[in-house]
Amino acid sequence: MGIVPNPNESISRMKIICIGRNYVDHIAELNNEKPSEPVVFIKPDSAVLPKEQDFYIPEFSQDVHYEVEVLVKIKKVGKHIDEQFAHKYYDEIGLGLDFTARDLQTQLKEKGLPWEKAKGFDGAAVVGKWLPKTNFEDLNNLDFQLKKNDEVVQKGNTAHMMWKIDELISYVSRYFMLKKGDIIFTGTPAGVGKVNANDYLVGTLNDKELFSLKIK
Repeated sequence: MGIVPNPNESISRMKIICIGRNYVDHIAELNNEKPSEPVVFIKPDSAVLPKEQDFYIPEFSQDVHYEVEVLVKIKKVGKHIDEQFAHKYYDEIGLGLDFTARDLQTQLKEKGLPWEKAKGFDGAAVVGKWLPKTNFEDLNNLDFQLKKNDEVVQKGNTAHMMWKIDELISYVSRYFMLKKGDIIFTGTPAGVGKVNANDYLVGTLNDKELFSLKIK
């Protein structure tokens, strides 16, 4: 069994814009080169895991990794957004997972090929509950974590981002027009690892649970 489309769910037209290598500790754990500017890639809207559905490990990978990330939902159209005005383009903050077929990604990187098959497959983007950004005193000081089977496996704070939320919005909008409903995945801290059948994942932002799901 795989991802089952929900016929009652309206067709999504958002872009999922992901930022790679935005936490130094994660760059180090994967032995990647530290970038001089944000690493950007996109997942299709079909990558979003339907609400209340389990995640099924795809048959083409033996090494799917979890990557917990703070999310930002764009609320209006913007292009070439100045960093000082970026805060006007979002009202909600969330938490999600960027599932990655690490074995496939490694093969593609070795050949100098794009990552989409390893990052954009069906169900590869978990989007949790959204919270008003006004709930938080400082968006550059948000604690978040991921538990796997009740054990904390990833722990991060947005203070450790190489590029902060408003910087990312400004940077991304140089290349892509941002539209209402677009989601930015802002990068993952160290601690990424493999998921196995029957694992149970729970993500929290400032101690509030924003998603939970079972691996099949």
